[in-house]
Amino acid sequence: MSSQLISIILPIHNQADHIKPIVEDYLAQLANLPGKFEIILVSNASTDNTYNVACELANKYNGQIKTIDTPIAGWGHAVKLGLKEAKGDLLCYTNSARTSSEILKLILIYALSYSNVVIKANRKIRDNFLRRLGSLIYNLECRALFDLPNWDINGTPKVFPRSFNKLLDLSRDDDLIDAEFNAICRKEGYQILEVPVLSTRRHSGKSTTNFKSALKMYWGAYKLWQNIT
Repeated sequence: MSSQLISIILPIHNQADHIKPIVEDYLAQLANLPGKFEIILVSNASTDNTYNVACELANKYNGQIKTIDTPIAGWGHAVKLGLKEAKGDLLCYTNSARTSSEILKLILIYALSYSNVVIKANRKIRDNFLRRLGSLIYNLECRALFDLPNWDINGTPKVFPRSFNKLLDLSRDDDLIDAEFNAICRKEGYQILEVPVLSTRRHSGKSTTNFKSALKMYWGAYKLWQNIT
């Protein structure tokens, strides 16, 4: 276990004002994990100073932090770029705006202890009633379409061993990459262990999910099911 390298992929977008303390908090919290880890910061379509801040962090923590800059927006696109660059035996990606250092460490400890399964967060609470309702509808839809046993399709952190190579062939560039991730796990028989997370804290900013984007996700999940089946 101590010889494994962990790659942590953090898509970042217009987070110049707060990404440095987030990353440094991660580094401090994960310092006593067994083995080594690398953090890959993927700045996707940022219009502020986010990438420059990421480069400053990479220079300060040489060898532990890598940076990627892309003009193309999209959660899935950033995740795929990070996975392509990652060298780890265990691969992790997560939402840097929502994931505390304590939660990230907890999920990684599970992953190191159960190295032949997928470990993912299962967020048990949401910010408000509408978000709870929207999430419930989306998760029920994905469970029905893809015959999934697990909840919280979009929950991160997600961690998996490199040997689960089908997860390195994700195709979605948008938020539906998480539904695709779960569908591949179901199809390939990759076991998933969900860790309950009780937090709604954001480091900064507001969620971009609204009624229009929710409808797009519902329709997108249906189209993804058509393509996969």
